[in-house]
Amino acid sequence: MVRMSVNKFHILFFIISLCLLSCTNKQADKKRTVFRYNESAGITSLDPAFAKDQANIWACNQLYNGLVQLDSQLQIRPCLAKTWTVSDDGKTYIFYLRDDVFFHQTDFFTFPKKKRKMVAADVVYSFKRIVNKQIASPGAWIFNLVDTNQQGEHAFYALNDTTVMIRLKHSFPPFLGLLCMQYCSIVPHEAVEKYGKDFRKYPLGTGPFMFKTWKEGLKLVMVKNPDYFEYEQGIRLPYLDAISISFIIDKQSVFMEFVKGNLDFMSGLDASYKDELLTKDGRLNPVYEKKIHMLTMPYLNTEYLGILMEKQQAGAKDNPLLKKEIRQALNYGFDREKMLRFLRSNIGKAGTYGIIPYGLPPFDTNNTYGYRYNPSKARALMAKAGYPDGKGMPPIVISVSESYMDVIQYMAYELEQIGFNIKLSKLQSGTQRQMIAKSELPFFRASWIADYPDAENYLSLFYSKNFCPQGPNYTHYSNPLFDKIYEQSLSTTNDSLRTDLYRKMDSLIMEEAPVVILYYDQVLRFVSNQIENIDNNAMNLLTLKRVKKRNN
Repeated sequence: MVRMSVNKFHILFFIISLCLLSCTNKQADKKRTVFRYNESAGITSLDPAFAKDQANIWACNQLYNGLVQLDSQLQIRPCLAKTWTVSDDGKTYIFYLRDDVFFHQTDFFTFPKKKRKMVAADVVYSFKRIVNKQIASPGAWIFNLVDTNQQGEHAFYALNDTTVMIRLKHSFPPFLGLLCMQYCSIVPHEAVEKYGKDFRKYPLGTGPFMFKTWKEGLKLVMVKNPDYFEYEQGIRLPYLDAISISFIIDKQSVFMEFVKGNLDFMSGLDASYKDELLTKDGRLNPVYEKKIHMLTMPYLNTEYLGILMEKQQAGAKDNPLLKKEIRQALNYGFDREKMLRFLRSNIGKAGTYGIIPYGLPPFDTNNTYGYRYNPSKARALMAKAGYPDGKGMPPIVISVSESYMDVIQYMAYELEQIGFNIKLSKLQSGTQRQMIAKSELPFFRASWIADYPDAENYLSLFYSKNFCPQGPNYTHYSNPLFDKIYEQSLSTTNDSLRTDLYRKMDSLIMEEAPVVILYYDQVLRFVSNQIENIDNNAMNLLTLKRVKKRNN
């Protein structure tokens, strides 16, 4: 009897212990702060050399650091480099590195010593890796302006463990902005050499979060880097314990998960839930105000129609788009404000100015160039071009992908009211991109999202030496005066003078009208009310190192 009682006591003690352990684990889980968001587009690589798409960029931004970084106002700030100098001729940059930065120690990779410090040689290695043709990084273009020697080696130099020098072929004032791109993240050669192409799924950097696990198409988890070098008010960043990324493809399902509280963040707006989440004037539906915050600001993204200006293209003789008056008439011929109001719930700003988007200097609502709805002026220009009321004008075909069909249909309807005969050619987005790059589409919908926060990035679309496919001049616009001003801007280090040159170029483009500006986009972020300190910025870059989460 005594033995039975002892056994029963042991069993009872074991059960109570399990219950206590379970309760303790649940309490610990509640204390952990995990930021959860979904990436419908999927992530293809965690190697910063391939941080081309927003999904990859956002993930890499948590795992890695560059020499410099952008703040929420898109100002250049120190990161791995604490200070830097630029030579008077604008061609030599010297960066002085922090000496307290260490690469991650992870489950899948440990350095021979307990901690591996990041040094100048790592910067040189990372940059040379980007320009290595065998790597085939889509970011290699960033360093096209870096000087090279007779052997073709780029001018990246480690002067000592904490000093890096980069020498350019010519002055390029936006260069620091280029270095903020995730392509320019610093990686350790040991991990890259060990994993090779598999570094995409075994990433290792210096960022605020470390890689934990990735089941492709299901979930990606990153955890806090306990040795991260940045502090805020004496507290080491990041505040979050982990980031969990899911990969639900269906946007309606993502919305439902967000509303149920299973996601903390949702970016952008999809037609499947737009009318449920927003009012007709673009405000958050009051039903959700107690659960959700909506953050919005200008997005450095210009949506436009491009016109191929190549005079040698097939059918050029009978192509009305090669007449400036017709291009200007198209710009005057539809109401952008009404288009935004009815089709986008006023999300964005009407494209009545230049190619440089709202939110990026030198954008100015007082600019006198650009186009507003003026059907009378459009008709007068059509008549001047030899097509009164559209008589004798051949049909004009606009190539567009499915996702933008509603906007272009609206535009086509309004243009037809003043005499244009508009035809729409629907293409798969991938096919359209390829045909644009090959100069096979006379009139096409396109957009340009800033690679770096400088207006030069938009104006380079019209520099004659940037004709595609080698460069981004998809319209093949060519103007000697524009080229002269563009080249002058590259050698102008004074910000105010350069801004004046940017405005002159923007004005020239609008006068010649190789594009029809549709609208300037807007960043929309929906955030759980448990989340604090989330950045919002015009590059739509997701930065989570300062985010805090309250657990209910």
